Amino acid sequence: MAIRKLKKDDLKYFSNLINEKRKVLLTEINESKEIADEILKESTSNAIYSSHMADASSDHVELEKAYYMIARNKKFLGYLDKALVMIKDQTFGICEECGKIISKARLEEVPHTRKCFDCKSNR
Repeated sequence: MAIRKLKKDDLKYFSNLINEKRKVLLTEINESKEIADEILKESTSNAIYSSHMADASSDHVELEKAYYMIARNKKFLGYLDKALVMIKDQTFGICEECGKIISKARLEEVPHTRKCFDCKSNR
């Protein structure tokens, strides 16, 4: 049985695609960190004055959202980094369950996937 793998041109294409997604994620992570820092700075400077409980609650919710986005994007970044390692190892785009090549359309939508559509659907 022949070893199935994507062509080098395809691997380069997906490497570029993943690196672009990484850049966007890193920007989003930095923006979320700036939002969190700003909220913390404002809440600390406003602590001198009596603040309304609703304002404090709103700040807390916004801070939690910023932290959630940071954690979510870092997790996604980890998936993309694993995909880049798989590209380097030339195992990218091969379904880990059935061994078939994952469709390019699926890889473009979910470049960190490790399963083809059929195997993912049959969970």
